[in-house]
Amino acid sequence: MVSRDDWRPRRGEIPTAPGVYRFRDEAGRVLYVGKAKNLRARLTNYFQPLHSLHERTRRMVTTARGVEWTIVGTELEALQLEYTWIKEFAPPFNIKFRDDKTYPYLAITLGDAVPRVMVTRTRGIRGARYFGPYTKVWAVRETVDTMLKAFPMRSCSESVYKRAEGTNRPCLLGDIGKCAAPCVGRVSKSEHKSIALDFASFMAGNDVSYVRGLKKKMSEAAAEFDYETAARIRDQIGALETALEKSTVVLAEDVDADVFGIAHDQLSAAVQLFTVRGGRIRGVRGWVVDTELDVSLGDLVDTALQNAYDELVPAREIIVPALPDDAAALQQVLGDRRRAAGERGGVQVRTAVRGDKAALAETVRQNAHGALVQYTTRRAGDFTARSQALADIQEALGLAEAPLRLECFDVSHFGGKGQVASMVVFEDGLPKKDQYRRFAIEDARDDTDAIYQVLRRRLAYLTDEAEDPDAPPPTGTRAAFHYRPGLLVIDGGEPQVNAAARALADAGVTDIAVCGIAKRLEEVWLPGEGFPVILPRASDALFLLQRLRDEAHRFALRYQRTTRKRDIRTQLADVPGLGPARIQKLLTHFGSVARLRAADEAELTAVDGIGPALASEIRRALGA
Repeated sequence: MVSRDDWRPRRGEIPTAPGVYRFRDEAGRVLYVGKAKNLRARLTNYFQPLHSLHERTRRMVTTARGVEWTIVGTELEALQLEYTWIKEFAPPFNIKFRDDKTYPYLAITLGDAVPRVMVTRTRGIRGARYFGPYTKVWAVRETVDTMLKAFPMRSCSESVYKRAEGTNRPCLLGDIGKCAAPCVGRVSKSEHKSIALDFASFMAGNDVSYVRGLKKKMSEAAAEFDYETAARIRDQIGALETALEKSTVVLAEDVDADVFGIAHDQLSAAVQLFTVRGGRIRGVRGWVVDTELDVSLGDLVDTALQNAYDELVPAREIIVPALPDDAAALQQVLGDRRRAAGERGGVQVRTAVRGDKAALAETVRQNAHGALVQYTTRRAGDFTARSQALADIQEALGLAEAPLRLECFDVSHFGGKGQVASMVVFEDGLPKKDQYRRFAIEDARDDTDAIYQVLRRRLAYLTDEAEDPDAPPPTGTRAAFHYRPGLLVIDGGEPQVNAAARALADAGVTDIAVCGIAKRLEEVWLPGEGFPVILPRASDALFLLQRLRDEAHRFALRYQRTTRKRDIRTQLADVPGLGPARIQKLLTHFGSVARLRAADEAELTAVDGIGPALASEIRRALGA
């Protein structure tokens, strides 16, 4: 096996300048591309002892067989080169964006001699202006149909236009006033292009000012008794106001902004983008992200912005949930893209702390959270994926057969006190909530002792069954313990797994496998092993084990909180003069047991009905 020391560069060989680095495997494939202000400082982090590296970083460096770097002059150049290499090499350990759908856009082909407006899902038409993305095709078509009443420009295909031009007869849209019919010379090509430019300007956010100008022209026409022109402008205004009503007003009319929201867990993240032009939401777009290496929210924002503006033109203001480290360089890159698209001004990347923009950012974040939940739910409900996950767990852990019944155990406590445990059950990859169980633990030295006690109590039911195989199956609360699990999963690392294995051995159970999943590094531990099993980061097997572990943690935590609340009610009930009503007022006022325990006498007396003497008794009862 090749060691990292065989290809690791010497510290003195690595420059301290800014640059971009690439890790390669033995076949020369680029595994990961990254940038750094100081290459030596960044690359040194990858060569720390393996046990101190994050699991995904460890997997990358143990797969790699070499690293190379390119020095650049500035952080801006590093950002640009990193973006270019990620697009060129598609490294497997870099963040992967998967757009959750192909979005429709409204495009105006201003590069054509006779521009056309159309709905398309493709990008790249030379000279075209794109607006969107939109969520529904029918909504875009409806908007175009309304807008053509105000901006009667060409919307027909090239073949239809040439046919009308050859026969000197306009199509139906020309006859009903939804096209100015440049094909038959009703307007010149330059006049038609002016209509197209007005259409593009309106869609770009100059809508309110354009309507205001039309109203002024209508008033002037009416004052000059040109009622025919005034009526035509009135119809235009009506069509534009109808189109404007379909867009939600969220900010002031002079605000152009792109608002990003990100929700993420250990395996993936959902990104939502709301496009705001002229203070109105013009489009919504979403991505799902697979995170191979451990990344911060700032890093996710950095990558999200680079991917989002592959095709879109950045707004003047970009609102994000967290600023990346290279925000200044990123602003310059996005500003160059904006100017290259023919837009004026630079780009400001910022967070929103208060006001309407912060409220909109929170709405976008909630949409991202909903998208992440939906993605997770769909993945969990996929029968093929669940079957594959169980098969992968069988192979990774060396089991004789796929573990169709999984039982996971977690211990919860509050500052070492009030220890409780939970057991959750998954069958065929789905939760069996009627078989969840809770355990109260009277006395345990630590988590490992608690795990040992809980497993002995659970395994006792299997021992009873083995001693009397003819006994009828239990009913009620004992039923969950009657079924034999294919795999016991412990929320914890090597010490907790070894404690569980000791419980199995002491109970004489030899045909049930046990493993643990450590939350910090998402490692799977087997008893007696010095190194964990590493499941692929985006695998369905790891996803299933994480869901199982998180459900056990949630269930244990809820029971622990319930026990703690019941315990404090018992303590408070012994205080003279403190009845159920005042106890409820205390818990409602402070919102949590921890805050109530930490409250001083002044804070306690702020509660209605609690005087100084009673406050002193409450603190004494709580051991303060």
